[in-house]
Amino acid sequence: MDKIRWGIMATGRIAATFADAVNYVEDAELYACASRDEDRAKAFAEKFGVKKYYGDYGMLADDENVDVIYIASPMAQHYEQAKMCLLNGKNVLCEKTITLNGSQLAELIDIAEKQNVFFMEAMWMKFLPAFLKAKEWVKDGRIGIPKMIKCDFSNLCPFNAEDRLFKSSLGGGCLLDLGVYPITLACEFLGYEPEDIISNAYIGKSGVDFDASIILKYDDSFAHLTAGFDIECQNPAFVIGDKGRIRFGNWFFCTDEVMLYDDDGHLLEHFKKPHLKNGYEFEIMEVHECLKQGKKQSNINSLYHTTATMKIMDECRKQWGLRFDGE
Repeated sequence: MDKIRWGIMATGRIAATFADAVNYVEDAELYACASRDEDRAKAFAEKFGVKKYYGDYGMLADDENVDVIYIASPMAQHYEQAKMCLLNGKNVLCEKTITLNGSQLAELIDIAEKQNVFFMEAMWMKFLPAFLKAKEWVKDGRIGIPKMIKCDFSNLCPFNAEDRLFKSSLGGGCLLDLGVYPITLACEFLGYEPEDIISNAYIGKSGVDFDASIILKYDDSFAHLTAGFDIECQNPAFVIGDKGRIRFGNWFFCTDEVMLYDDDGHLLEHFKKPHLKNGYEFEIMEVHECLKQGKKQSNINSLYHTTATMKIMDECRKQWGLRFDGE
């Protein structure tokens, strides 16, 4: 492949950020986009230099010139749209959280395997240089054995009954929108199969989780994670070992820096590498590398990782007695 031709399904804010990153990556071509509103698709195409636009998602899925489709719609639509793309033989990068629940995800993985196509959740955090540096420090034993994760993602979001964040019919709530990041970080450093999950949530007036607290317990370590819409936090993250600790910069999920400390709190190393564009370019490069090698999933963000994370979130919602409309 000389140029990998991307299609973008849905044309909202995240799609715009992703389009900027696609246009930055040298061997990427932003070939097509689709929206339910053809005028919106046309405006998006004109803004980002997209060759073709559609007012119908199915037409994008049918476009034989598209190599891979990025799904940027609200979470409740991911399952049906990813299924349509996969059944059309398209490689798919689907925005997180990839589906509403584990049963939907299992079905999509089965389809992807039968269709022999690439499939990945767009957990862009895992491809950032700062995140990979923290993984390297832990692998090299720089903090000893990881014993505790402390991670918050609380973002002030004033209630709006029409916003997707607060609508059960659109897969709203803080867990799938924000909590997936702390859970993923914890699993990357402590493992994807905790022995126990202890969680609580405040279910708001629209019937979705406005705030949540989650503890993941392992044999000799644990993670304390929070997410929510009611307060604004600086949102750092800490990986604490028996010989030192790592601190991610504020807004840990998109930070370009991490700091390494010894067990006395002395700074040993400060790693900082600004994003090349906006951070999304790194996951795009990973998709390209996988496609060029004929791989059907990423080693860095495997379908096992995505499935295990979804299993944790399913258990949290089970503990809360929370089901989405249509489940």
